[in-house]
Amino acid sequence: MRPKTVTAPGRRCFTSGARDRAAVGVCFFSSSVVFTPTAAALFVATGVGLFYYFRYEKQKLLEQRQKEFESRSVGRAHVGGPFTLTTHENKPFSDKDLLGKWNFVYFGFTNCPDICPAELDKIGSVMTSLEQNYGIIFQPVFISVDPARDSVSQMKTYLSDFHPRIIGLTGDYATVKTTCKAYRVYFSTPPDADPKDDYLVDHSIYVYLMDPNGQFVEAFGQSSTPDEVVERVKKEISEFEKETGRKV
Repeated sequence: MRPKTVTAPGRRCFTSGARDRAAVGVCFFSSSVVFTPTAAALFVATGVGLFYYFRYEKQKLLEQRQKEFESRSVGRAHVGGPFTLTTHENKPFSDKDLLGKWNFVYFGFTNCPDICPAELDKIGSVMTSLEQNYGIIFQPVFISVDPARDSVSQMKTYLSDFHPRIIGLTGDYATVKTTCKAYRVYFSTPPDADPKDDYLVDHSIYVYLMDPNGQFVEAFGQSSTPDEVVERVKKEISEFEKETGRKV
């Protein structure tokens, strides 16, 4: 018995018949299309080809991101380096303690009449704004360029007027000088300065942004507003997350 067919425009449906049992219930949009072993092989080959294609494209994207990262890294100034100083809580602090957080590093001195307080206030304002969105992933650091007068106790008293998490660092003249050199910071304090003398210190005025890997990202000058700093930091965090898959 010939199989019954139900015909609709553009397709044929096989519903019964001993000779076509394997095709029962299978509809084709064209009577000439048959799912043969050759078609199956082509289907599998196409799937395999797409798999390797997308894997290749993914690898290209990863390589492109790596090149962009290397390019950005090469373009950065070499700022920062090894140091070990003492905090305002009289604890050791080294460059290793910068790792795992976004750091705002500022060099100044406690007898600074106006610029240093303004920059430390700026850091506090930036911190407050950023932490509303990102949480506590930032670390502010204030390094003295006047070690003769900025003792541990003096640093602790001075920083009580600013953001509560600012870490004050001080040390002997040679260590401070080496640290300043690593960060390309100029300062005019003489090595034999008398702490009893009344003198001012000329120094570079920059807030350095260091990423969670301890790498220099940007230097914000005195003219940079808190809003400008916040927006730039957000951009850098976004780029860092794209490259590493993490914010810190």
